[in-house]
Amino acid sequence: MRYPPVRESLAIAAIFALSCFVLSIYVGAINYLAPSKQISGVRGTVMLPEPALTGEMSVEEAIYRRRSIRKYSAEPLTLSELGQVLWSAQGITLHSQGFRAAPSAGATYPITIYVSVREGGVEGLAPGIYLYDPFDHALHLVREGDYSSDLGKAALDQEWVREAPVCLIIAANFERTTSVYGERGVRYVYMEAGHVGQNIYLQATALGLGTVAVGAFYDDKVKEIIECEEDPLYIFPLGRRQ
Repeated sequence: MRYPPVRESLAIAAIFALSCFVLSIYVGAINYLAPSKQISGVRGTVMLPEPALTGEMSVEEAIYRRRSIRKYSAEPLTLSELGQVLWSAQGITLHSQGFRAAPSAGATYPITIYVSVREGGVEGLAPGIYLYDPFDHALHLVREGDYSSDLGKAALDQEWVREAPVCLIIAANFERTTSVYGERGVRYVYMEAGHVGQNIYLQATALGLGTVAVGAFYDDKVKEIIECEEDPLYIFPLGRRQ
């Protein structure tokens, strides 16, 4: 039996929407289960303390107190503080589905976070470039050594990038999202990076730390420093407020 034109159009639209939904779930599952090529090649792993699910500052207060901070004290961060900020940015919040702390179009999760730790930047953590693994809530060593000066130069000599104890670099694999949504997926990736960045801001504020969103840098230089294949989108210096 042939549907009348209106009902036929609605049926086609419903089938298309359902197909997109199933595809997004399938791709999300693949992205969740597939091991990262970067993780498979790392040389050392540091497990992070379990993240706290409650804190002393409300979301409302964190929003009210959030500011861009560019001056940091020389006091190092704790491994727990660093882990808490990383979890808030990309940590797993529902292991059965692989859902993360920031929303992602179709659960494609194109975002990867690299961590640049300067000498003495984090208690008990050697200086180097690390990759955050949200599945194990761990850091994987990519490069040994203090690259804070190099990163500062790559960021147009912004002193807060050079002097912060830690810098978080948000990078993206656009193909993970565009393979599902086409060119519009590019927009979704940038939106997701914004979600991640705001989480970093609010968690840092709640912990009494300071950060600032940095978008001015030479992409190729940053990629060379952190040895990544993804495209860097943001640098977030992180430290104690001066």
